[in-house]
Amino acid sequence: MENLTKTQFVLLVILVSFVTALFTGIVTATLVNQAPPLMTQTISKVIEKVNPLSQFSEQPRPPAAQQILVGQEELTIKIVENVSSAVVSIIAVKDFPVFEQYFTNPFGQDEFFRRLIPPEFLPNFQIPQYRQKGTEERQVSSGSGFFISEDGLIATNRHMVEDKEAEYWILLNDGGKLKAKVMALDPLQDIAILKIESAISEKHNFIPLADSDKIKVGQTVIAIGNALGEFQNTVSVGVISGLHRSIIASGALSGETALSELIQTDAAINPGNSGGPLLDLGGRAIGINTALASGAENIGFALPINIVKKDIADIKEFGKIQYVYLGIRYAIISAQLKEEKKLPVDYGVLLVKGPNAEPAVMANGPAQKAGIKEGDIILELEGEKITQTNTLASIINSRRAGEKISLKILREGKTLDILVTLESRPENP
Repeated sequence: MENLTKTQFVLLVILVSFVTALFTGIVTATLVNQAPPLMTQTISKVIEKVNPLSQFSEQPRPPAAQQILVGQEELTIKIVENVSSAVVSIIAVKDFPVFEQYFTNPFGQDEFFRRLIPPEFLPNFQIPQYRQKGTEERQVSSGSGFFISEDGLIATNRHMVEDKEAEYWILLNDGGKLKAKVMALDPLQDIAILKIESAISEKHNFIPLADSDKIKVGQTVIAIGNALGEFQNTVSVGVISGLHRSIIASGALSGETALSELIQTDAAINPGNSGGPLLDLGGRAIGINTALASGAENIGFALPINIVKKDIADIKEFGKIQYVYLGIRYAIISAQLKEEKKLPVDYGVLLVKGPNAEPAVMANGPAQKAGIKEGDIILELEGEKITQTNTLASIINSRRAGEKISLKILREGKTLDILVTLESRPENP
C-alpha cells in the first residue's frame, strides 16, 4: 500500500466496492427472489431425492375431499346450534355453617382468679374463640346434563347428584336458572335422571336418543359439556375409538365404580363434561360422557344411551330403576380356561362356586327355579352368543323384570334350552 499513489488507492477502493455490490446482489436474489432456471431445476431434483413425497404435498386436495370436509363442518355447526339450548350445567349447592372469631381473657372470666387476684393484676391474655353465626350457601360441584324430553327430564351422571344433602340447580345456555330434583339413581351404572321443578306447561328443547347398539368404531362424534366447570357448552369433535370398554372409575362419593360396555372416544372430555351428551352426526345422543383416562391424552368414555332408555322405562313403570338377575356365579370362558378345565367350548360362561365356596346357583333365584345347576355352561341367551366382549352381564342388564328368556345350556355333553323368568335384584331399593 505504500507504493500506491493516492489516485491508485481511490480507484482500488472503487473497484472493490463494485465487485462487492455485484456479489451481494446475486446472493440476495437467490434467497429472496426466484432462483435462475438452471438453479431451480437443480434444487427441484435435490428435493425429490431427499423427499420423494414432496410431489404429493404440492397437489391440491381433490374436490370430493373438500366437499366432504366442508359438508361435515357445516353439519357440525348446525347440530351444535340445534342442541345447545338442550345442554345444561348442573350445579350442586349446600348450606355450610359460618363461624366468627372473638377473643376472651380466661383469667378475667374465671371466678377463682377474680377472687384471688385483683382485676388490675390479672394477666391480660386474649385467646381466640369461635362460634357459629348462621349458614351460607356454597357451590360444591358442577357438571353437565341434557334434556331428553320436552317436559323437563334431564340425563346426567349419578356421581354428579348423589349427595342427598345438596340442592341441584340447572343453568340454561341462555343464562336462566331452574331448580331440579333427582328422580332416580341407577344402582349399577353412573346414570341419574332429574326433572326440573318448573311449570308443567313449559316446554324445553331436547336431544333425541339414538340406538347405541348400532354405532361403529371410526364414526364421527360430538361432545358438549361444561368443561372444567366454568366453560359452559364447550364443543369437541372426534371419533369413536373403541366399544365395549371396561374401567374402574373413581371420584364419586360412593367410591370406585366398575363400569363396562363403555364407548371410548378421542373427542376431548374434561372434568365438568361429566353428564353431557355424546352425539352422532344426526344430532342424536348416543352416550353420556362419563370419565377420562388419567395420564393419557384423548381417551374418554361414555355410557351407551340405550341404558338411559331402559332407566326411563323403569321409572315410568316401576317408579324406580331396576335391574334383573339370574342368581348365578360364573367364570367367563376363555382359551386359557378351556384348556385348564378341559372344556368342550371356548365361549360362554361356566357356573362355578364363589371364592368363599358360595353356591354357583343361588337359593330361590330365577336360575334355581328354572333347574339350572352348577357346572352348566350357558352358551347363548335368546340366540345371542355369549363371549368375552358380548358378556352375559351386559345382555342381562338390558332386560326387564318379569321377562322370560331362553338360555342354551351345555350340560354333560348335551345341549338344553331352558326358559327362565327374570326377577328384580333383591338388593334394589
